[in-house]
Amino acid sequence: MSALSLVALVSLVSTVFAKQLDAHPPQQQHRHWAQICSGNPTNKIRGCDRYGCGHFGADRDSHKGKHAGVDVICSDGATVYAPFSGQLSGPIRFFHNGNAIDDGVQIRGSGKCCWFSLTSLPLPSLPGYCVKLVCIHPIRYHGQIHRGQQLGRMLPMQRVFPGITSHIHVENCDHSDPTHLLTPVVPPFPQQDRHWATVCSGNPTNEIRGCDRYGCGYYGAPRHNGKGKHAGVDVICSDGATVYAPFSGQLSGPIKFFHNGNAIDDGVQIRGSGFCVKLLCIHPIRYNGRISKGQILGKMLPMQRVFPGITSHIHVENCDHSDPTTNLERGKGR
Repeated sequence: MSALSLVALVSLVSTVFAKQLDAHPPQQQHRHWAQICSGNPTNKIRGCDRYGCGHFGADRDSHKGKHAGVDVICSDGATVYAPFSGQLSGPIRFFHNGNAIDDGVQIRGSGKCCWFSLTSLPLPSLPGYCVKLVCIHPIRYHGQIHRGQQLGRMLPMQRVFPGITSHIHVENCDHSDPTHLLTPVVPPFPQQDRHWATVCSGNPTNEIRGCDRYGCGYYGAPRHNGKGKHAGVDVICSDGATVYAPFSGQLSGPIKFFHNGNAIDDGVQIRGSGFCVKLLCIHPIRYNGRISKGQILGKMLPMQRVFPGITSHIHVENCDHSDPTTNLERGKGR
């Protein structure tokens, strides 16, 4: 075959391949997996309870290990679905003790799209997925399954761990973080104005903490005996007060500012269209999922227990460490 003919053939195959992808997209083109558990359409991840936390990399075994997967919230007995199309294999015994939740299955998705008889060569492969879903009882352990097809049911986790947030343990076979694949596709978060909503009940104008014996609350205030600068602002908020989302966006967390587990070492990040902020010294209702501007986010933690006499406040810090003051000046300049 001449070089010119080979080029023409490659061009033809590429064109057909592109058209085939448009008409019959393989499961790997879905950047996000399907809903895994009935009753949890957004694949919301377990927060923290007395047994631990559900996010990827959370501490396990008294800080001697890390969580190798994520825990997708799922009620005992709920229907479980396949996150993507692939081949089943199992059973997966996670606990190796035969308890009531010691069951699961692996799904491995193929990266190949199609073959063409006009050439003897396969078209390029797309990267596949491989995941283990644990604490479920699958309908079957082998065979093909399609994205969104019923996979099985959630096992009775409360029987083994009373009071835990029941969940499916989702672990990538290569131990990478599956969180971004579990997050559903959502439309952009429209921000109607550059001024944020009230952050704390009782402080409608987002008044910033002044100075007290612990320091000052404005952006750039001296820290660490003059060796550092305040990277955020402190919005006044009474201990136990209700906290609201300043803008619409996607939650992620927890955020541990002090890294010592004290009474105020909790927080969450919100990323929306044009904004990304961390709110610290609060306990959010949840650490993941979508939230709307002005919606209840959580409650202020007991700052007086840690810093007696301080002006209790929420630490508000932009993800890029820029000054959020103008966004917090609710109603000013209008």
